[in-house]
Amino acid sequence: MAIELRPSQALRLLHELSLVQVRDDAPDLSPRQLAILLSVYLETPPHTVRGLASRLGVTKPVVTRALDTMGALHLVSRRRDEADRRNVIIQRTVEGALYLEKLGDQVVAVARALPR
Repeated sequence: MAIELRPSQALRLLHELSLVQVRDDAPDLSPRQLAILLSVYLETPPHTVRGLASRLGVTKPVVTRALDTMGALHLVSRRRDEADRRNVIIQRTVEGALYLEKLGDQVVAVARALPR
């Protein structure tokens, strides 16, 4: 089902969601970190640093720095690929799944509260 929004409504949604997140006690993620996290959780695994960098059009060090932060927050974990030790596999965590579930709930709540 497609959702129809005018540009002003889309910006209002983004603004209100940002306010909810700032006021929340959950970690603040940058747009880049959030894009990586959503890729890991919404797209079919396996996920590698190299694959994520290619998917997002950024360098591997950019992805590695974002994963360092998200790893410290327990939103993702990493392990070496035993089949190819050059690859690092990014794995989902319970904390990361709960973070995104809460974020999804926040998006729904904010969207429902938008003036029509």
